[in-house]
Amino acid sequence: MEQIWRRTRRLAVRCGAAIARLWRRSLHFRVVTITVFLGLFVALGLGTYMYQRIASGLASRATNIAEREALNQRTEAQSQFNNAPRTDISSLRAIAQQLAVSVGTKVGDQNVRVVIVRSPGNTFQPLGTISTKPGDEKLVPDSVRAAVRKDTTHAQLQISSMEVDGRKVPAVVVGSRIAIPNAGNYDFYLIAPMSAESQMLGIVRTSFLLGGLALTLLLAGIAYLVTRMVVTPVRDAAHVSERLTAGALNERMQVSGEDDLARLATSFNAMADSLQRQIRQLEDLSKLQQRFTSDVSHELRTPLTTIRMAVDMIHASRSDFAAPVARSAELLSRELDRFETLLTDLLEISRFDAGATTAGDEQVDLRDIVGRVVDGCEQLARSQGVKLRVHSRRAAVAPMDARRIERIVRNLVTNAIEHAERKPVDITVGANPTAVAVAVRDYGVGLRPGDAEQVFNRFWRADPARARTTGGTGLGLSIALEDARLHDGWLQAWGEPGNGACFRLTLPVKSGQPIGRSPVTLAPDDSSVGLAMPRGNSLTIGTPVAGALRPGTSVSGVSGSGAPGSGASGAGTSGSARGAGHDGAHGSGPDTGGSR
Repeated sequence: MEQIWRRTRRLAVRCGAAIARLWRRSLHFRVVTITVFLGLFVALGLGTYMYQRIASGLASRATNIAEREALNQRTEAQSQFNNAPRTDISSLRAIAQQLAVSVGTKVGDQNVRVVIVRSPGNTFQPLGTISTKPGDEKLVPDSVRAAVRKDTTHAQLQISSMEVDGRKVPAVVVGSRIAIPNAGNYDFYLIAPMSAESQMLGIVRTSFLLGGLALTLLLAGIAYLVTRMVVTPVRDAAHVSERLTAGALNERMQVSGEDDLARLATSFNAMADSLQRQIRQLEDLSKLQQRFTSDVSHELRTPLTTIRMAVDMIHASRSDFAAPVARSAELLSRELDRFETLLTDLLEISRFDAGATTAGDEQVDLRDIVGRVVDGCEQLARSQGVKLRVHSRRAAVAPMDARRIERIVRNLVTNAIEHAERKPVDITVGANPTAVAVAVRDYGVGLRPGDAEQVFNRFWRADPARARTTGGTGLGLSIALEDARLHDGWLQAWGEPGNGACFRLTLPVKSGQPIGRSPVTLAPDDSSVGLAMPRGNSLTIGTPVAGALRPGTSVSGVSGSGAPGSGASGAGTSGSARGAGHDGAHGSGPDTGGSR
């Protein structure tokens, strides 16, 4: 029995959940359901009111008829007793019995009963209780008996009940008093069942129920048809919008008629045409920009190679020059290194824009990559007075392109070193069943409000007046973002002025498997802030659940799925307060690429 109850409860829960889901998702279902319930409510209220009015009218009619028949029968009985040829007890009893038996024939209803009972205080020889059928005296309520004893000059009336053909029906009981010669006062009761009225009320009730049900179904059908006329174009618009979002820019709504829905379809199509034109223009401009960048970058390789050879020769012979000339040779060599890094970054960006990049899927422990990056940045950190602290408790193995991930981590670490203001930099590595992650946290200048949507943009700097201390091209974080997206990962940032910043890279442990939660925290004061990427959105804006940040706090994140918020160049939008940086993976040195 308990098992059956559990199954029934689970089935009820599933049905309730399905109905709730349908209620949330279907406007059609909501309108039809509301219409049905309102129709039932109106039909029930109106039917109840009309039924009560009809029942009241039938009861009033039956009461008047019963009262009139009772007075007629009482008058006739009094007349017969007064005109009786013999007034002995036996003759009077016979007259009374004849009156009780024949009342049904006289009034036209064989279920009408008469009861003649001796009145209290009567001292004459009793006739006994006379009734149409034995036991009918039980049908007379005590309240009617008391009313007749109290007022003998008027007829007393009350609605009671009695059995007719095996079922209980309402009955009108009318009581009055008669005087029988040589027998004293007796109470005369007429009991008239309302069988016809009850049958009529049953027909009315059935008619109302069937009519109300038919009316409700009719309203549901009308609501379904009317709602369908409105919902179908809306669904068509939603379908076309989804197709437009998927890239089918030639999709349009079908226009028929001249009503409001037709105007909606026309306006929607006009909007789609305008969007298509603008998108085409942007695509053409983007292709032109990408081609220009790629062509310029490739065309510069040959003269840059020649210049590199000449500069290397001059730099190698700088000891033979005067001090100012030797210093100029050193500056020329360093700036040429930066120019080569910029050219390499531009070529990398052009490959991303052209979709010509692929990522390896070798199983690599993220701790090994972090170790190599820390070793490579140790000298830079010492020169800036920054201590690098690594926190890692377990292996963080995932499929990745080690070169690209190392480039991201090196960019984040060098960026943190530049902005740490001689304070420590914490590097945390973590893993969970769905993801591995590394977070780089500094305690320097932090992020300013308003910079939240700029940090991953190309060539962006929060404070253009701030001098670069480690060099850089301004493309590092843009390339890091593209590398993260190439791995279906997240690249997120948090920070606030004076409290530093934190950048976090999260990668899935299996290719094609979505990331559930990041294993390391993003914000230092709340472990839930930015712990999970919101569905369908590239921004992680955090408080304990999902509310407003403290004033001056900036949080952002970009997922690897190309979520909304990505710029046309693939740089994306997010929230931080630092410029883009790059590690110069081709051997050109680190690049923090920006400042706060």
